[in-house]
Amino acid sequence: MQLSESTWTDVEEEAPDLAVLPVGSTEQHGPHAPLGTDSLIAEAIATAAAEEYDGEAVVAPTVPVAIAEEHRHFPGTLWVSSSTFRAYVSETIESLFYHGCSRVVVVNGHGGNVNALRECCARLTRDNPAYVAPFTWFEAVSGRMGHGGTLETALISQIAPETIKTEELEAAAADGVEYWGEYQSGTNLAYDSIEFTTNGVVGDPTQADETLGEELLTEATEALLELLATVDRRGLKAPDAP
Repeated sequence: MQLSESTWTDVEEEAPDLAVLPVGSTEQHGPHAPLGTDSLIAEAIATAAAEEYDGEAVVAPTVPVAIAEEHRHFPGTLWVSSSTFRAYVSETIESLFYHGCSRVVVVNGHGGNVNALRECCARLTRDNPAYVAPFTWFEAVSGRMGHGGTLETALISQIAPETIKTEELEAAAADGVEYWGEYQSGTNLAYDSIEFTTNGVVGDPTQADETLGEELLTEATEALLELLATVDRRGLKAPDAP
C-alpha cells in the first residue's frame, strides 16, 4: 500500500502495523546521474519489498532532502541540518505510530544520513512502545559503494534509465576518483566532496548496466524483505525497558 495513493478509509480498513519510510537526498551524482538518485533508489527498493512482502506493509512518502551539505559546491544540491533532519524523520514516524504503525523500517539511500538515522531510530524505540530500524541498501548488497559510481549508476539504469546521460559516462569515469575522501592516519581530512573529486564521481559508472542494476535491486529487496519479516515478528517493549 502506497500511503500517498491511498484514501484515509483505505488505511482505516487495512489498519497496517508495519510501515516503510524511504529516505533519500537531493544532491549531485556526477554529470551523468540525476540529483534524485538516492531518493529514487530508496523508494524503488521500499516499494518492491512492500509489494512482495507476505503481509501488509504501508509505504510512506519519500523524504527527499537530507544531510548533504558536503555536496553544496555542486549546483542543485539541497540540504538540511542534522538536527532538522532528525526532527523531521522522527516526527513523521511518530505520526505513523499515531495511526497504529508500531513497527517502522526506514529505507535509506544516502550515506550522509546513516548516523542520524541510527540515532533517531534508537531514540524512537527507547521512548515508545514501538520498534524502528534503519536499513541502508548499499550496506546490504555486494560490491564497493562509491558516489555516482558503478552501483548507483547500475541501479538507476534499472529503475529510471531515462534519467541517465549515457553520453557523459566516459567523461564522468575519466574525471572521477577511485576512493571517497582524503585519509591520513585513519582520519578523513576532507569535509566536502569537492576537495577530492572535481566532478562529484567516486567509482566507475561505465561498468554499470541494467543487468547489474537488476541484480542489485533483487539483492537489496530480498535483504529488506528479511528485515521486514524480522521487525514484524519482533516483540514490543515498554518505553526504556531493557
